[in-house]
Amino acid sequence: MTASDYKSPRNPELPDGVKRANRTHLNALEVLPSFAVLILVAHVAGQNNWITALAAAVFFWTRLGYTIVYWHGTPFIRTALFAVGVIAQLVIFSQIIL
Repeated sequence: MTASDYKSPRNPELPDGVKRANRTHLNALEVLPSFAVLILVAHVAGQNNWITALAAAVFFWTRLGYTIVYWHGTPFIRTALFAVGVIAQLVIFSQIIL
């Protein structure tokens, strides 16, 4: 896989890097609501502790890394970063329900 594999059929006149940056932005907007709800519920339920704080920090840094890696078109690493972000959300969820 190369960066050219991440092409989008929309806006063919824009450079591929700009298209990838747009998709990273849209992806960030898709994952933010679930993270925000988890953090708010954990806070309201009184389940905010060092584990939820650490998971939130891991989520933030993996999302930042995901954005940078996706923008540069690096394959496979972005999937691993996305998975770590999902695991961080699951950790927060587990703190809420336990």
